[in-house]
Amino acid sequence: MAEPGKPRRPLHFGPDAMEAHGGTLPDPAEAAEAAHAAAQTVIDAGRGDSSPVTTARLVRLVEDLGIDTLAELWAGRPARSLPGALWRVYVLRAWIQRNPEVAAREYASGLVVAQVSHVIAGVVDPPGADEVRDLSDRILGGVFDGDLAVALERAAAFCRVVATGRAHLEDGDVAAAAAMVTTAEDLEGSARLWRRGALD
Repeated sequence: MAEPGKPRRPLHFGPDAMEAHGGTLPDPAEAAEAAHAAAQTVIDAGRGDSSPVTTARLVRLVEDLGIDTLAELWAGRPARSLPGALWRVYVLRAWIQRNPEVAAREYASGLVVAQVSHVIAGVVDPPGADEVRDLSDRILGGVFDGDLAVALERAAAFCRVVATGRAHLEDGDVAAAAAMVTTAEDLEGSARLWRRGALD
């Protein structure tokens, strides 16, 4: 049983289990509605309770629920939607937490070319594994206790610096760099939509 006040890991109730219980799978419209409602609930939870404990719990949502649970909810949503933007920020943080040395190396390689994005992202110089891990927590924390658009722009700036680094490293992966640029563009687009009150 979960500790009081600590979220429980949800029980996976897949298609076979639903069919065995006479249920049906949600149609695409219902799945989209659930994804958007869950994303809004996460945002509202962070903004409704500005305590550092709540923000820290929301930052660690992937550790508590698992990346697969969030993927089921948000991975299929449009990139420039609230669930799509949250998905990208959580995946970025998960990658950094899992591979901080790689993230720091790619970031350090890119910052010599992408100085403006480096300043927006806000990584301490020189960026090491601990610094990029800390930044990923601060960016995601900003989603809940700061301006969502600014947090998305900081995540996008980080992605741009990493993409530049990937492209310039001797063993760089150009396709992965291009994918990171696409993520940056989607996060920037989501930030613009949020400012207009149109990110849903």
